Amino acid sequence: MEKHWWQEVVVYQVYPRSFKDSDGDGIGDIPGIIEKLPYLEKLGIGAIWLSPVYQSPNDDNGYDISDYQEIMAEFGTMADMDRLIAAAQQRGIKIVMDLVVNHTSDEHRWFIEAQKGRDNDYRDFYIWADPAADGGVPNGLGSAFSGSAWEFDEASNQYYLHLFSKKQPDLNWENENVRQAVYDMMNFWIEKGIGGFRMDVIDLIGKQPQKELTGNGPKLHDYLQEMNRATFGQQDLLTVGETWGATPEIAKLYSDPARHELSMVFQFEHMMLDQEPGKEKWDLIPLQVGALKQALARWQTELGTEGWNSLFWENHDLPRIISRWGNDKEYREASAKFFAILLHMMKGTPYIYQGEELGMTNYVAEDISEVADIESVNMYHERLAQGYSKEAILASINKKGRDNARTPMQWDDSAHAGFTTGTPWLAVNPNYRDIHAAKALADPDSIFYTYQKLVQLRKKHPLMIWGEFELLPTEEKIFAYLRRYEGETWLIVGNFSDDEQTVMLPQFTVMATIIRNYPGDVDDLAQARLAPWEAFAVKVSEKR
Repeated sequence: MEKHWWQEVVVYQVYPRSFKDSDGDGIGDIPGIIEKLPYLEKLGIGAIWLSPVYQSPNDDNGYDISDYQEIMAEFGTMADMDRLIAAAQQRGIKIVMDLVVNHTSDEHRWFIEAQKGRDNDYRDFYIWADPAADGGVPNGLGSAFSGSAWEFDEASNQYYLHLFSKKQPDLNWENENVRQAVYDMMNFWIEKGIGGFRMDVIDLIGKQPQKELTGNGPKLHDYLQEMNRATFGQQDLLTVGETWGATPEIAKLYSDPARHELSMVFQFEHMMLDQEPGKEKWDLIPLQVGALKQALARWQTELGTEGWNSLFWENHDLPRIISRWGNDKEYREASAKFFAILLHMMKGTPYIYQGEELGMTNYVAEDISEVADIESVNMYHERLAQGYSKEAILASINKKGRDNARTPMQWDDSAHAGFTTGTPWLAVNPNYRDIHAAKALADPDSIFYTYQKLVQLRKKHPLMIWGEFELLPTEEKIFAYLRRYEGETWLIVGNFSDDEQTVMLPQFTVMATIIRNYPGDVDDLAQARLAPWEAFAVKVSEKR
């Protein structure tokens, strides 16, 4: 497998609205990101995945784009964007843009034209259908944000498709003009010197709505191969597709180098283990650690040389991992470091979501008025009408809602956590006085420095990037695996619980402790006692 820079770096996701506000309007912006580049350089990351900064009316926080080649005024200007790309490059950091091309905003000029009538040149840029025989919606396709995926357009007596908000009409990828317009826009950004694209819900662009088929449509990979040829294929750019329904076999179709599609995908199998099978993400069940081990191990081993893995616990759509599966109270620091070590020692490109390196936690809303996210708000009203209690719905939102990841970054203990001098667009988590970057940077034993050390280890040890992975059979709450490369073996062990556990691995002799989230070195593995949420990596020799 040919080697690429994006296999060796750690990527940091910035959600611009919540990262750093430079002008006091309560909204994070591009100059704020530039101001914090020294912080990211200190962490050691090699790329920033930037959530959308394009012009947008903000129905879905920038994922509804009205102009792909302009910057949202709240975030700054195109000159600011050029400055960010150049300033990051000087620090060895590449900017990966969020590519949202399954849909646009209904305020994009293409859609404004399309609504002018059935004979408009842009009509076929979107997906339209006549009413059903009874005059209702064309079929049963639902929106990810509740209700039907079809919205009636009175002027033309037709419906248009929106798999998300009704202000996010879906593009018609069967139209060659749509595809060419998207490729032209991608080349506009590539010429600016960006490092690649994260591709929002890219598995939906091959949809066949008349058949009620949305994900993994028959032409999806034809489109991605065409995109590769027309845009990034001749350059070494990071391309990662968001693919909620991917299995390892499907992931190989995207990321096998021989197929000339993408670098890797985000797969979410491990992230769906705490929801009831066949139900929505809001229907919660306790995590089975054994199921998590099996899911992660499958993705570690089954891609082989036919694909590359992405490693993540958090992003702008997911809750904070220590509030979700760790212990964000008495073992907040230990469990945050545990998740860091467990993930970063695996094979693949790790992604850190802003604030994860500080151990930021979920926000507990006590009323729906505190919730901003369109998905959560729509679900609240839908479930209220179905007879769910307010308490039960809020409990689900506080556990899994998207606002958890979107509360402003906690920089220091001044007002609004140093995020803004104004009123923040979303309330800061009240625990910011205890959890913030200034405190983390002053404490050599902080979560931040665990992440920094993991990034540094990856730069020094090819084993972390290229080593083979083997899951070891252990008790349910113990997560243990090996990484092997060129005659060297590392053993990674973690205690996924609040209780002390004993691990017996007498076949291994410790040669050196590489990293541990408790003080001291690891010596004997014949009968090691693990503290709550303890995790370590050690270099070992194996007794035959």
